[in-house]
Amino acid sequence: MASPAARPAPRQQFSLVVDLGSGIGSRQWLRGLATCGALCFAAWSFWPAMATTPGLSPPPLTPDLREENDALAIAPAALGSTTGRRMAPTDAVQPLADAPERPTVDIRATLAGAGDIVATLTRSGVSQAEAQAIAAMIAGAVPLDQIAAGTLLELRLGRRLSMTAPRPVERLTLRATFGMKIDIQRAGGQLVLNRQPIDVDSTPLRIQGTVGGSLYRSARAAGVAPRIVEAYIRALAGHVGVPGGLGAGDRFDIIVEHRRAATGETQTGNLLYAGLDRATGRDIQLMQWTVGGRAQWMEASGVGRESSSGFRMPVQGRITSSFGRRVHPILRYARFHAGIDFGAPYGAPIVAAASGRVVSAGWQGGYGRAVKISHGGAIQTLYGHMSSLAVAPGQQVAAGQVIGYVGSSGFSTGPHLHYELHRGGTPIDPASFRFTTRAALSGGELASFRARMQSLLATPVGAAPAADRVTFAGVGGTQAGLR
Repeated sequence: MASPAARPAPRQQFSLVVDLGSGIGSRQWLRGLATCGALCFAAWSFWPAMATTPGLSPPPLTPDLREENDALAIAPAALGSTTGRRMAPTDAVQPLADAPERPTVDIRATLAGAGDIVATLTRSGVSQAEAQAIAAMIAGAVPLDQIAAGTLLELRLGRRLSMTAPRPVERLTLRATFGMKIDIQRAGGQLVLNRQPIDVDSTPLRIQGTVGGSLYRSARAAGVAPRIVEAYIRALAGHVGVPGGLGAGDRFDIIVEHRRAATGETQTGNLLYAGLDRATGRDIQLMQWTVGGRAQWMEASGVGRESSSGFRMPVQGRITSSFGRRVHPILRYARFHAGIDFGAPYGAPIVAAASGRVVSAGWQGGYGRAVKISHGGAIQTLYGHMSSLAVAPGQQVAAGQVIGYVGSSGFSTGPHLHYELHRGGTPIDPASFRFTTRAALSGGELASFRARMQSLLATPVGAAPAADRVTFAGVGGTQAGLR
């Protein structure tokens, strides 16, 4: 067995890739250097020639050709010139002292805002003085705020005296309201306004149909506008569940305000009547009626929807003292606390817990500046320790209306609101009470309500009752109702 010293050295493997950074001067390094040189020589040998390519350049333009070329450049084309070769002006051309212009200009402008007559006319090129004079003329025929945004103005401007002066108005036509068209023309150097009334047929429109699988889709398929369908659903929501309480066989009955002009335009107003003829259950008949200055939906019997609300926070704050017995913070002994105290910053607004009439408003002993409101049914609320009052005795207030501001008047240790609720003169816990209101008509108002209800119910589908029908003289004879 040969000793380790006698073993031959291992052969070095051949590699085409040589690291020229190591083993400098060795045979392998020299071989790598030669390989690198050969590769560089091969690349240089196949490098393409970079000889210049001869080309043609246009000859410089003569002065005459350059002048003609400038006349056909992009600037004249941008100003609307036609194509084709044309000669530049020569000395034979005589400039005009005054360029001719069109004798009249017709403009169609649209009101950006309601009654925005002056601004619209001045933007169209009318002088400020003439625009204000025209607006004053129109205001004498119809209030400017009744001219809706988007109204189209057809304007004709005449010839002006000089290039720097604005054009005068020769004629102005606009549809001021649904039932009136205004035409202003210049006659004898003065503008004259001519009112052109448009006869309007104001007739309620009645639409009926079957609920089917979707009340909204069925009503829309019958031609009811989206906002009317939404108002109809809101009116029914207080009496029947929508859509869970509706049956596929139920029929909707909708009556809306509707106007038709003699010129053919139509205009749909608000929802007047919401009815539901149910296949099973009690039918629903609702009509909008104004009670106490507020419009609400009333049943055919003249009774409105019952509305109730729980404990209303009369001020934004936290409860610092609850209803019941407590140790008085000033007297330092236990006594009955007839209300709730709310900690709030000085001057914070205080609102009425429910609608009612102000019984008293002023200084009330230990309550300081206080307001007492009667809500009917022997229910009264009291708000004490105010810094200032916002109502007067005998005034009608609505729920949520500001009646005063937080203070520390009277027997008080700091700014807060003392809130009490009495029923029949006995204090009760406001946190356990619910205000319930239900409007009901009586007397002559109930008779008027029922007469109007019967008039609407007599409306045939697509027309109006005789009592509500207003005829107008249209083109080709007298027309009445809706077709």
